[in-house]
Amino acid sequence: MTEAEQTTTGTPEAAEPTAAKGGRRIGVLLAVAAFAYLLDLGSKLFVVAKLEHHDPIEVFGTWLQLEVVRNRGAAFGIGEAMTIVFTVIASAVIVVIARIARKLYSLPWAIALGLLLGGALGNLTDRLFRAPGGFEGGVVDFIAPAHFAVFNLADSAIVCGGFLIVILSFRGLDPDGTVHQD
Repeated sequence: MTEAEQTTTGTPEAAEPTAAKGGRRIGVLLAVAAFAYLLDLGSKLFVVAKLEHHDPIEVFGTWLQLEVVRNRGAAFGIGEAMTIVFTVIASAVIVVIARIARKLYSLPWAIALGLLLGGALGNLTDRLFRAPGGFEGGVVDFIAPAHFAVFNLADSAIVCGGFLIVILSFRGLDPDGTVHQD
C-alpha cells in the first residue's frame, strides 16, 4: 500500500493530507508552469524572428517541418471567428488551476497542472499581445508534422498535462493527494 493510499481510510480526518506528509506542491506547479511558459515564449520569439516569411525548414523531410503560422482559432484552425472565446477559456483554465492549487499536495498533479498552466499562459500571451491584439491575436504555431495540425510548445504542454490528468484520474489520485478506489 502506498503512502497516499494509507491516508485514505474512510474517516474524514484520514482523508485530509497534512504538510507532514509532503506539504503543498504549489512551488512545483509554478516551476513547471514557468518552465513551459518560458520555453514556449522563447521558441515563438525565435521562430518569428528567424523563420516567419521564409520557406518551411525540413527537419525530417516532409514528415516534420518548421513553418510559422498565425492561428486565430483552435486546433486545425477551427473557430477562427471565435478568438475571444478561446481567450476567455484560457483565462478560465488559469483561474480553475489557481483554485485547485490551494489544496494541491500531489506531485504528479502539480506537474500536470503546471504543464496546463504554462501552456495556457503561452497561448493567452499570444492572444493578448500579438496582432491584431486585444484578445484577438493569432497564436504562433510552427511545428508542422505531415498530415496534421501545425502546433507549438504551449499546445504540447497542454496536451501532455491533460493526458497526465486523465491518467491520474483513472488511477484514483486526487489533487489533494488522497487515493480513492471505486
